[in-house]
Amino acid sequence: MTGMMQARRLVVYTLASGSSGNCTLVSDGAVHILIDAGISCRRIVKSLAELGISAQDLRGIFVTHEHTDHISGLQTLSKHFHLPVFAAAPCAAAIAAKAPAAQDVLQSISPEEEICLDSLAVQGFETSHDSAFSMGFTVAGERDKMALATDLGMLTSQVRQAIAGVDLLVAETNHDLNLLRCGPYPYYLKQRISGATGHLCNEDGAELCRHAAFHGAKTVVLAHLSAENNTPDSAYRAVEETFAVNGVEDVTIELAPRDTLSKAYPVGALVRK
Repeated sequence: MTGMMQARRLVVYTLASGSSGNCTLVSDGAVHILIDAGISCRRIVKSLAELGISAQDLRGIFVTHEHTDHISGLQTLSKHFHLPVFAAAPCAAAIAAKAPAAQDVLQSISPEEEICLDSLAVQGFETSHDSAFSMGFTVAGERDKMALATDLGMLTSQVRQAIAGVDLLVAETNHDLNLLRCGPYPYYLKQRISGATGHLCNEDGAELCRHAAFHGAKTVVLAHLSAENNTPDSAYRAVEETFAVNGVEDVTIELAPRDTLSKAYPVGALVRK
């Protein structure tokens, strides 16, 4: 974290990304937040320690929605660290039922409401997903901005507007349509995943990335890849081909690992003190 402290810029790490668990760290070196806590408290604490951060140093956890792969660590985290947990009101109610220890630290927020935590400003935006309520988030530092848009079945005007102008986008590329259609999942689950309140296929994720790139993003991180219905090569190729067809250049494409701590994804241009 020494480099992060010396450079006034946002940095993103994914601690996990996929149907078995999701957790993302956003930090400017002084203020640290998590988006989702869908892996065990032990794994979160261990990953943060590798980055020189104590869980107690976190300023809050922002929850996209209440599915288990996004909140499974909240119960134990809340017991031990009493961190503020921010979520949309319907989502907060569902979280309270699943993670009772979080009730006292839950704070309901509305889409587009800005939450300022010293040098970070966090803002939610509604997404289309089969949960009580689902949001993506943007996080703005002093000079740069990122967005996370995963677990959404379609690209709405709210999503497009929210990600316009970010420097880095964590984007869902959940499944390869052919792999999903020919795979072992039952029909109802295939319909759920590919539906308007499910998950983005690689082509739709690529369009999400293209939109962000056209509005200034210099890095896209492909996330929430299905282990059964996708491959990293397929997701990467879909975005790469969409960029080539649309004349998108000088945008870095990264792949978030499913079950391990990622490398650092710097946001924006390096600014020295």
